[in-house]
Amino acid sequence: MTSRDLGVAPGDLSDDDLLRELGHLYETRLDALRHAADQAYGEHTRRMNEMEAEYLRRRPGREIDPERMRAGARAR
Repeated sequence: MTSRDLGVAPGDLSDDDLLRELGHLYETRLDALRHAADQAYGEHTRRMNEMEAEYLRRRPGREIDPERMRAGARAR
């Protein structure tokens, strides 16, 4: 079984589908950490990493919130 047998390749998803899939992964992350078998948690992690890498590939110049950076956090 290849990773492609486990879902649509992130590069084949539309922007809306990619964001929806990422949202679902984030919604289920804590449950996977707390209750999933090691193999299932590993698969969840692999899929999340693939989706995040695709998001960053599509948006190399994405807007960075200054409050999310170290200097911004110190200013609070």
